[in-house]
Amino acid sequence: MTRFIIGVVMALSCYSYSQNCKFTFLGELSDFHDGSPISSATIYIKEKDKYIVSDLDGKFKIENLCSGALTLTISHVGCETKTVSYSIAGDTFKRISIEHHVEELNEVSVSASSTKKETTTAQETVIKANTLKKYSALNLGDALKEVAGVSSINTGNTIVKPMINGMHSSRILIMNNGVRQQDQEWGIEHAPNIDINSANQISVIKGSGALAYGGDAVGGVVVINPGRVILKDTLYGRTIIGGQTNGKGYNISSTLNKNYRSGWFAQVQGSYKRNGDFKAPDYNLTNTGLDSKGLSVQFGKKKFESGFEIFYSYLDNEIGILGASHIGSVFDIERAINAGQPLLIEDFSYDINAPKQKITHHLAKANYFKRFQGFGKVSLQYDYQNNQRLEFDVRIGDRRDIPAIDLTLQTHSILADVNLDSNLDRKINFGIMGRYQNNFADPDTGVRRLIPDYDKYDFGIYTTTEWRLNDDLLVDAGLRYDFNRIDAKKFYRISRWEERGYDEDFSDIIIEELATQLLTNPVFNFHNISASLGARLNLDEKNQLLFNYSLASRPPNPSELFSDGLHHSAARFELGDLRFDKELANRVSLSYSHNTSRLRFLSEVFYNRITDFIYLRPFDFILTGRGPFPIWEYQQTDAELFGIDLTVTYDITDALQWQNKTSLTKGYDLEADLPLIDIPPFSTMNQLRYLNTKWYNFSASLKSEWVFEQNEFPDFNFEVEDQLTGDMILLDISTPPPAYHLLHFYSEATFALSEKTSLNVGLGINNLFDTSYRNYLNRLRFFADDIGRNITLQIQLNY
Repeated sequence: MTRFIIGVVMALSCYSYSQNCKFTFLGELSDFHDGSPISSATIYIKEKDKYIVSDLDGKFKIENLCSGALTLTISHVGCETKTVSYSIAGDTFKRISIEHHVEELNEVSVSASSTKKETTTAQETVIKANTLKKYSALNLGDALKEVAGVSSINTGNTIVKPMINGMHSSRILIMNNGVRQQDQEWGIEHAPNIDINSANQISVIKGSGALAYGGDAVGGVVVINPGRVILKDTLYGRTIIGGQTNGKGYNISSTLNKNYRSGWFAQVQGSYKRNGDFKAPDYNLTNTGLDSKGLSVQFGKKKFESGFEIFYSYLDNEIGILGASHIGSVFDIERAINAGQPLLIEDFSYDINAPKQKITHHLAKANYFKRFQGFGKVSLQYDYQNNQRLEFDVRIGDRRDIPAIDLTLQTHSILADVNLDSNLDRKINFGIMGRYQNNFADPDTGVRRLIPDYDKYDFGIYTTTEWRLNDDLLVDAGLRYDFNRIDAKKFYRISRWEERGYDEDFSDIIIEELATQLLTNPVFNFHNISASLGARLNLDEKNQLLFNYSLASRPPNPSELFSDGLHHSAARFELGDLRFDKELANRVSLSYSHNTSRLRFLSEVFYNRITDFIYLRPFDFILTGRGPFPIWEYQQTDAELFGIDLTVTYDITDALQWQNKTSLTKGYDLEADLPLIDIPPFSTMNQLRYLNTKWYNFSASLKSEWVFEQNEFPDFNFEVEDQLTGDMILLDISTPPPAYHLLHFYSEATFALSEKTSLNVGLGINNLFDTSYRNYLNRLRFFADDIGRNITLQIQLNY
């Protein structure tokens, strides 16, 4: 009987097995975007531990399947590997879409050497993480000078604003992790509030070739991106510790990343920098210290088909301004120029006293994207920024610790973007943007407010397209419309109101008349059209041409419209003009590149014609309660800028490399037939670099930097009367300083501590021979030399 029962059970088992393991699965693989079949893809069947391949139509078949789970891992050259699971209860047919766009895959690439550019035909240069790490103790403006044609306009050596082909401030648009930076960027002495340690890659775009970011980038766009998401289970990070002799500075930065194969990711980054008084070759630069704290947090989930991100960053900077630059009158400038060295020199200190700036910047962002098969990618974003700027003048009594300027700028932005990429040969992108901004100027400073309270409303809509005409020619074009509205409340002294002729042109905006002042409500609406057209032509495997035309339209910023008072940190009286119209810039550029195994050559030429160009110039002096001060007035004219940037890299041997970066920019006021003020002089840099990968990846470089004297400049000198002697004194604030030559040295090596941990040690010496010099674009050049020799030591632990 027992044998009979066992036989029956076995028979039933076999019957059951035969009943449930005869199912067939039919699959069809297609491209996510355009639905084209994916042939020769490899499909791994987990339950059978077996591989099969899709046919020419993207189809495959799996037979003799049992009921239950079926897990397939699909891979193909140029595609994102994809894992799918199904529950099998009978014969099944499934269409499976996979991503086949290599450029989209770069978003989640694990390769550190991959470079994703923001544009196709604009003059764009990418600065990678390996270069950015050298600037951990410095700032964004210093790092951007790695690009030919990019210089900086400085207030000392800690307030550094980037300048692209002679354009700076609100003509340079800065994108920080997809958010347009809003930090009162109009002032020359307002440095971008961005921690360079939070950047993994920076793209510098010359001109307004990236219309999705804005149409007012007359000078260019700087795009700062964090590290990319890696679709694998991993935990990694880095810590940088550095010190420098000049300013006895020290800094630390640490970044930790956690990624999951499922697409979840998180990153936290923090940094701290501290410098005391810097030193010129012959004396201390009193009150030039820096205290900076930064923090950023990022998390979300990112797969090819959908994802979201939450991002927050915080930066707190306290910046000392050279004590000798705090003037009591124009006579102090005259004495400083003639003295040849600062009138105030004290012993080294970490103390930061007035004059100084204290800025805090908060940025929060939330975005979400979704890809739709056969259509494209839709993205939604909201971001908020809070920027508070305090500028402290040297004051006495109860107002000693009260800032002379206290501005709080809050910005809310929303963005919707659609990228239609189902057709590889013609891509279309369009989007819409809305922004509200409020500026509050605290009246409790006890000082006449330089910038008034205002509300600003921005609306933008854009479209761009890209055509691949053949394998060698790509054409792109774009069009954008922006509406800007500024609604301000501002007090004017009646004397100034009548002097400027506003009583005739703007009598309708007066809302209240006081004894000596008028409360006004100026409201301005600006309609702006921007456009771009470009082409990229591959002449052959080694030679390429880029052509780009862009039309940029920039409305005047609040400083240019409303300035009317003493700018204490700048030590000058500034005047705006309510009559200003928007700037219109027509920029044409041509680039030629030649690349071989040993030689990389890039030549970039440009011409920029700007109608109603707004600039700030000195022209007179004014008597205030603190004495006479120079008056700087915003004026509007027609201008042209043109120039050439060269970058040449030649591998002399496998271990020895020579590089040259040369830039020439010219700028002219066409109405006054004068050179423009603050145009960078001709400069050239040569570098020799030795690399030995077999010896701990050791490298050493010697850089020669020549900056020539600016021999084309406007003569804005003027005379003031010495009230004690009656003599006329010439105030020479126009003549540029002489040319200078500097040598810099840098070396580094990387030591493997374990399989996943390495230690990078870098040693640098800037201004090797402790040369005394003054930079034409440093606003404090009237009072002191630039900094002398600086030896830096940096240790980076990668884990």
